[in-house]
Amino acid sequence: MLRYTIRRLIQLVGVVLVLSLLLFAWLRSLPGGPVSALLGERATPESRAALTKQLGLDQPILIQYFKFLGRALSGDFGVSNGVQPGDSAMEIFLQRFPATVELSVFALVIAIVFGIPLGYLAAKRRGTWFDNSSVIGSLVGVAIPVFFLAYVLKDVFSKALGLPSTGRQDAIEATRVTGFFTLDGILTGEWDATFNALEHLILPALALSSIPFAVIFRITRAAVLDVLDEDFVRTAESKGLTAQVIRRRHVLRNAMLPVVTTVGLQTGALLSGAVLTEKVFGFAGVGEALALGFERRDYPVLLLLIIMATIVYVLVNLLVDLSYALIDPRIRAR
Repeated sequence: MLRYTIRRLIQLVGVVLVLSLLLFAWLRSLPGGPVSALLGERATPESRAALTKQLGLDQPILIQYFKFLGRALSGDFGVSNGVQPGDSAMEIFLQRFPATVELSVFALVIAIVFGIPLGYLAAKRRGTWFDNSSVIGSLVGVAIPVFFLAYVLKDVFSKALGLPSTGRQDAIEATRVTGFFTLDGILTGEWDATFNALEHLILPALALSSIPFAVIFRITRAAVLDVLDEDFVRTAESKGLTAQVIRRRHVLRNAMLPVVTTVGLQTGALLSGAVLTEKVFGFAGVGEALALGFERRDYPVLLLLIIMATIVYVLVNLLVDLSYALIDPRIRAR
């Protein structure tokens, strides 16, 4: 198991390095570039040339990259010039990442709590009205664009249900400890702050969970259908085992292998930044900062956030691989 983990870590380090190089070169090639973003309308040929030399942008791209890599390893990704002018890119990430984690975890809980049981029930009732309607519902969940669903929830259900439609929390007195608003309220005993933060999470989490729910539901249904057709399930039934034992010991355990992989991939995607959802609901997370970074050409923030999104994604995938190896020992032997 240790050898498998080390091998996967080495592979993931290589992935992050290659993606960081491609990202660095891509951002440098965008129209305008960092110099135009910093100088704006005040730019003159002389000031552009001076700032280009000061930033080292007149050097070959590989030399620029290795200098950036040296600064990045010490946590220095530069200063924001658009999202939160004057703040370091790392400070912006650390301030906003807890919001994205809260939103993503809440959305993933919704997707798992409803997706796996409904997928199992649909497979057990294959061909019935429940199965057919569930499949149609999952297709609708995948087909509806997230931003459209977010606007519908914000404009219609927010007013109908009286739920907040913007921000992470109302302007109330709340003690900040970890940056996770719900957790902070629990740690400090400020339950009104916790419930207020949860209310702000409901609508964006519902919008964000639509696609993960549909994917988890369909994978669970397909996996359970495959397992139900296996010989060992029929053997267990012929031995007189109860339905509960067959479900827990034989069906769900074997069907969970592809579901675990799917949940991991969805987790990585959500934590990488829910750009559209956070933008619609004004949820001050990594996704909103990423959208503002593109809008205002904030290259230091863009570079850091996309690299961090990559790191989060590959780390979650590593955890999925390790859990998969624990569930199925055959994976470790490959």
